[in-house]
Amino acid sequence: MAALFGLRVRRLRIAAGLTQAELGAKAHVVSSRITQVERASGAKPTLELARVLDDVLGADNLLVELWPYVYRESFPDWSRKFIAHSERAVSVREYAAHLVPGLLQTAAYARAVLSVGITLDGDEQLEERVAARMARQLRLGSPERPELWVVLDEAVLRRPVGGRLVMLGQLRRLLEVAESRLAKVQVLPFEQGEHDVMGGSLTVLTLPDGSDAVYTEGAHYGQLVEDPTEVKRFSLTYDRLRADALPTVMSRDMIRSVLEGYHREANVPSRSERRRLAQEQLQQSGGRRLRRGRHRAAGRRPRP
Repeated sequence: MAALFGLRVRRLRIAAGLTQAELGAKAHVVSSRITQVERASGAKPTLELARVLDDVLGADNLLVELWPYVYRESFPDWSRKFIAHSERAVSVREYAAHLVPGLLQTAAYARAVLSVGITLDGDEQLEERVAARMARQLRLGSPERPELWVVLDEAVLRRPVGGRLVMLGQLRRLLEVAESRLAKVQVLPFEQGEHDVMGGSLTVLTLPDGSDAVYTEGAHYGQLVEDPTEVKRFSLTYDRLRADALPTVMSRDMIRSVLEGYHREANVPSRSERRRLAQEQLQQSGGRRLRRGRHRAAGRRPRP
């Protein structure tokens, strides 16, 4: 994909009648960077560079649309294969233990999640990762979108990732999805107790040929499983989680209840704000007592 990206840049540059040095000057990079991009050597193009080149070369967003595929080439082999399977899958069944699944994240929530990555290298890389995640959601709005079934652990709803405002937006997004035909959303409540996937998340993909693949993920690892016996075992595990989760109507009620709780908390002053208000009230009440005392003293007659 990096080679294809470079070829497109070269053709667009030649069509525009520009040398590598001239394109570099317009894109505010050295000419050797353009050489690297066109030859698919050295560091891969950043999202920002893709946007600038798109604008300079009048590529009508072509380079920006190609960029996520270039970006994925830096992922491990198993991760790239999982992403490729996800883009082809006709059915996606997912259990999320700790975080809202990437396909349903808002940009603000995704930014909060990705900003704590141990491999993160600056704000530019963070925005690239957010853009790549948002790009994967585009398929949900297409006619070829997969059947999506998501089971969320209750912890996903209650962990305030990114703070109240971010969670308000994310919970609204979940409620919109749950009330639409985009996905089936269920919540696995705390009261259900222990289960087989407590340590991480689980995704079961059904591919166009009818075969299944499974992806399991923990805090710092992921595993793609394609062995039929193992896939069947994980599929049964997912079915048990789905059976133990709340029905879709009750799940929407729980999401709505948690959302209302965040709204109430947003209207409650913080501890420091409450302390400041209390001090102001004490000062005001003390001032009133002092003024009342002065009025009484002024109106009092001296004793004979």
